[in-house]
Amino acid sequence: MEEMYAGLADFLKRPEVLETLIDIVLCTVPIWVAVMIGLVIGWSWRPRWTGLVFLGLRSRIRFLWTVPPGLGARRLWLAFTALSAFSVCRKLWSSFKVKVQEPPAGEERPVEGDAAGFLSTGAFDTQKDAVTDKDLEHLIHLLDGRDEDMVWQNQMERTTSNMSYQAWRHEPETGPIVYRSRTIFEDATPELVRDFFWDDDFRLKWDSMLAYFKMLEEFPESGTTIVHWVKKFPFFCSDREYIIGRRIWEYKKAYYCVTKGVPYPSLPKNEKPRRVELYFSSWRIKAVESRKQDGQISACEVTLVHYEDMGIPKDVAKVGVRHGMWGAVKKLQSGMRAYQLMRKTETSLSRHAIAAQIITKVPSIVNIIDLSGESEASGGDESSKSQSDDPKSGVHGIDWKWIAIGGVAIVCGLHTGLIGKALLIGTARRIARN
Repeated sequence: MEEMYAGLADFLKRPEVLETLIDIVLCTVPIWVAVMIGLVIGWSWRPRWTGLVFLGLRSRIRFLWTVPPGLGARRLWLAFTALSAFSVCRKLWSSFKVKVQEPPAGEERPVEGDAAGFLSTGAFDTQKDAVTDKDLEHLIHLLDGRDEDMVWQNQMERTTSNMSYQAWRHEPETGPIVYRSRTIFEDATPELVRDFFWDDDFRLKWDSMLAYFKMLEEFPESGTTIVHWVKKFPFFCSDREYIIGRRIWEYKKAYYCVTKGVPYPSLPKNEKPRRVELYFSSWRIKAVESRKQDGQISACEVTLVHYEDMGIPKDVAKVGVRHGMWGAVKKLQSGMRAYQLMRKTETSLSRHAIAAQIITKVPSIVNIIDLSGESEASGGDESSKSQSDDPKSGVHGIDWKWIAIGGVAIVCGLHTGLIGKALLIGTARRIARN
């Protein structure tokens, strides 16, 4: 009996089960909120004659509420209400724990995981040294994906008429999830795309999450800039603040653009918006052959590596990224095309676009790193190994005995209702996919 309970507990701890529960909460909480708001508004504005109708229907409503439990209506209502309340209480408890464990102002928070060595801690002498060759080496290390311990899982693959997009993710034991993507824009140059990513003035027109930006410092000798961002998050999260150091290198007609979170003592942290200290979002931009197979190097490839610690539970952040990734990519695509049209008509460049043209040539001493980009992010045959095939990934074969037990438990709780079947099928598909 103990083995059965232990196996059931292990099954419920699987990430795919937790992701399913989060999906349920994300769908049900707004529904219940909308229903309650509608009831309050409708009841406050009701005509007087509705009281007579209510008295006439009260007996029927009481009958429906006290139907035999086999129909499952009452149990389904109570189950979803309890699940929604549990989610809210869990979020409040997590926020309380974060506030209690937060270090005093001015004290850096320790970072664990694969990204522990790449959080700026103020070790450099001046702000102009905020982004160095070490950050370039870190970017190359993640782009090549040659670390056998880094298992990349397929996240998404989409194609449109003038763009193709692929994404992968790596989930370390500790630290934030690392995302890597490859985007190919047809009929675009690397220089245009480079300026587009750097141009914060134009970013306000297509990036709905960016609420505020300001260039804090600029160093023309290296092209390093320090910028201040405030990004809008959904209603259940507070806004996030970023202090970002940026710099561009060039090697063999490819641009290596590094942006990462850096300390900035002149701008102290506030309680709101919450500052994101661990942030790394960098990419390689280069010209590639077009999908049209006409032999022309008329397309632009962008290979991105991104991770950040937003202070959100990892599973919640993963669900949010999965649901919002393609929408963000489509906004990026439309924004880049609008920028392309603007550059054809306007000759003057913004301050940020001018800063993007100050680049550092990679010296020969860095040739110990393979900057040739031969091992592309698309090399899913080697680096994008499925986690289910890797013995190091910690995901073993599925024990169908416990899936059957879990299925019986769900069916007994929700009976044979249509919603219960949908949830059971969705969980089974998620387990099989992972």
